[in-house]
Amino acid sequence: MNQLKQIHAQALVNNIDQTKFLILKLLQIPNISYAQTLFDYIPKPSSYLYNKLIHAYCIHGFPQKCFSLYSQMCFSGCPPNPYTFTFLFAACASLSSSESGLMFHAQFLKLGFHYDTFASTALVDMYSKTGHLRNARKVFDEMKDKDSPAWNSIISGYTRNGDLVGARELFESMPSRNVVSWTAIISGYSKNGLYDNALEMYLRMEGENGVPPNEVTIASVLPACANLGASEIGERIETYARGKRFLRNIYVSNALLEMYAKCGKIDAARRIFDEIGSKRDLCTWNSMIMCMAVHGRSMEGLELFHEMVRGGTAPDDVTFVGVLLACTHDGLVEEAYQFFKSMKKDFSITPKLEHYSCIVDLLGRAGKLKEAYDLINKMPVKPDSVVWGALLGACSFYGNVELAEKAVNSLLELEPQNPGVYVILSNIYASAGRWDGVARARKLMKGNQITKIAGHSIIEVDGNVHKFIVEDKSHPNSVGIYLVLHEVSSNMKLFGSAGDLELENHTH
Repeated sequence: MNQLKQIHAQALVNNIDQTKFLILKLLQIPNISYAQTLFDYIPKPSSYLYNKLIHAYCIHGFPQKCFSLYSQMCFSGCPPNPYTFTFLFAACASLSSSESGLMFHAQFLKLGFHYDTFASTALVDMYSKTGHLRNARKVFDEMKDKDSPAWNSIISGYTRNGDLVGARELFESMPSRNVVSWTAIISGYSKNGLYDNALEMYLRMEGENGVPPNEVTIASVLPACANLGASEIGERIETYARGKRFLRNIYVSNALLEMYAKCGKIDAARRIFDEIGSKRDLCTWNSMIMCMAVHGRSMEGLELFHEMVRGGTAPDDVTFVGVLLACTHDGLVEEAYQFFKSMKKDFSITPKLEHYSCIVDLLGRAGKLKEAYDLINKMPVKPDSVVWGALLGACSFYGNVELAEKAVNSLLELEPQNPGVYVILSNIYASAGRWDGVARARKLMKGNQITKIAGHSIIEVDGNVHKFIVEDKSHPNSVGIYLVLHEVSSNMKLFGSAGDLELENHTH
């Protein structure tokens, strides 16, 4: 920077025009304000310099300045070109400003720039990011030369708007795919909770065309492994990521940590946590605290929280969900209340439904059902199904029919088609010997035409994930599977009978 100032001073002294050179160098640093000052002294800036400055404002988070520069450009008689609109569309996308985007689109067409693939791709991206998927598809369909970035933009638009069927159709019709294409569809499935599809596409990517996954691909597929419990595939991905030195990327490391945590591999999660070391961010701490909390190592989770705060990392609302869960699993009622109070007092965090749900669950587990019910009624926000479900679960455990009925009434207002509510209520009545209540609950369920949806299980075998329901025969090897299952079941029964006989002999 000092060297550029010296060049500027010498240019002024020697009356040499170095303005263009200085502006371009300043934008590389970047020092946009200094570049803008020099730019303002140019009598008639070129389209090239306007575009450079507009681009700089766009990528450095000042989209409104792009618009004012464009207005200045037009009033000064300097003609815009397709590159100008490329940056303007990107600025509209960052502001989620569809109104400005429509205006610039009209000018773009009026000037006859629709032939430009680069600018049209930016237009597709802008419409996708502002929620105008129909407009994005129209621009895409009208493009004569669709390159990979154009395809990737429209696929990302479909996934961003939750249309994974449309995204998959586009993906399959692409003439050629690169790593961005694969990552877009994998990330789309993962972000929309279709984890088995995300993992399927990643495994297909590994086997097709030799397109190697990049850091973004890895960070996108690991959440799918985490939610499917596919730790074998996750371990293989870790080996690949280490070989490519991707673990230097905090997003990859955090995704790997969370994968091991959700798969119950606590020691592996802790290993990744320790490796991250000084690069830990809030996400790293939250994942590790939550890992300890949900796997019964509550005191270690709370120790991590205190270590995090001492180290200068401020907690957020997610952190306190982990902390309160840790207290819940260890029955630390008083400690939980202290943490709950400290959220607002010490960290200016307003408790959310998730935090109230943790406290209600904690009180319920401790048998303090009346206290939990009173807390629900005093909540400053309307309780949701998770809060009432926590109370109902506690009522089921302790056989409190009266509060269970109140919880069920509230739950049915929120989720009238949830079969689980009726089943739990029926079980509570049955435990209390209230068979009239059992009959009433089942009659109500039948009258509302509510059927219990069959649950499914997921198992990972040799790096492949299989999903199945009760009596499922859709697998091509189902005959062999049931033969093995029958054999295991028979052996268990035989072993159980032998065990009973041996126990009987010991008691006589």
